[in-house]
Amino acid sequence: MKDDELIVCRCEDITLAQINDALDRGYTTVDEIKHYLRAGMGPCQGRTCGHLIAGIIRRRTGRPMEEIWPMRARPPYHPVDLGLLTREKGSA
Repeated sequence: MKDDELIVCRCEDITLAQINDALDRGYTTVDEIKHYLRAGMGPCQGRTCGHLIAGIIRRRTGRPMEEIWPMRARPPYHPVDLGLLTREKGSA
């Protein structure tokens, strides 16, 4: 297997080649790559691949990690009452 075929984001099957292509196109933060490729949007929500992607960006750009990581967290648009989530369907 060539290095470019290595899977960086297992949830979305994103390879090192795709990350490098995104960097070549000018996407230079974890958030930009997330929006462009969906890296970090799978079930792990970037807990596995986020640091890997940040390291790749740091090595390619020479920028300090503080400029690259962490990814921006996005809470739900409207707060949700946790009691609502625990109620069974049909009960009020």
